[in-house]
Amino acid sequence: MKMRRELKNEVKETFKGHWNQAIKLAIIPVIFQIIMTIFVFTVVIILSILIAKYSDSIANEISTTGTTGNFDHNNLFGNSIGGIISSMLLTGIGFTFLDWLRTKNADFSTLRGAFSVFTKRNFLGVLVLYILINIFIFFWSLLFIIPGIIKSFAYSQTYFVYKDMSQAENADDFNFLDYITKSRELMNGHKFEFFVLKLSFIGWDILAILTLGIGFIWLTPYKLATYAAYYNNLTEDSDIPNNQQDKNTDDKGSVIVEY
Repeated sequence: MKMRRELKNEVKETFKGHWNQAIKLAIIPVIFQIIMTIFVFTVVIILSILIAKYSDSIANEISTTGTTGNFDHNNLFGNSIGGIISSMLLTGIGFTFLDWLRTKNADFSTLRGAFSVFTKRNFLGVLVLYILINIFIFFWSLLFIIPGIIKSFAYSQTYFVYKDMSQAENADDFNFLDYITKSRELMNGHKFEFFVLKLSFIGWDILAILTLGIGFIWLTPYKLATYAAYYNNLTEDSDIPNNQQDKNTDDKGSVIVEY
């Protein structure tokens, strides 16, 4: 495996002279990140002012009425739909960054790349995988939070695996559970490594937040492309074929599914 520095340098070298293309590709999630950052800052400031001004009244209200409120089912539904759309959008952007890293070709439509999952070929597959992954993580989380977190890293490469294996010559030999299983196999011995890779961006995340989200304009494409580079490096010696490598697996048998 390449070191974190090597993966990041690979991304920066790929983006060299093409940062505008990378930013345009990831601009939609960046806009949402900026809006959410400004919103959170605004809420924190308003709450701080209100608490400072009405702290005694708030404490009295909590003691007399309790802190419980009505469960908003509409809000839960809205958050779920938003989570699905956000995940699919980020997945499509990740797919495009992966192709870019492999071909080194920056001549592509950023709009089409950002919405590459919202196609007849990919939409249903990614949606089903999103549902399955979240179901598995939910049940693992019932055993306490830690197993759920560990499994989220084990399943983290599922969408990339789906992209490559669903387009292989023997794509009909695989099902949705095979993609999840292959991700789990790829991440054996690499979960903490991937966690550290994600953690290495925390300083930049803090800086981006302090700039009211403006820093995400550069940080978001940089992070997403680095995660794509990690998967690409992770699968170099695997039996997973892709569009840029003339690889085919000899074993077309079934995959043993473990969760």
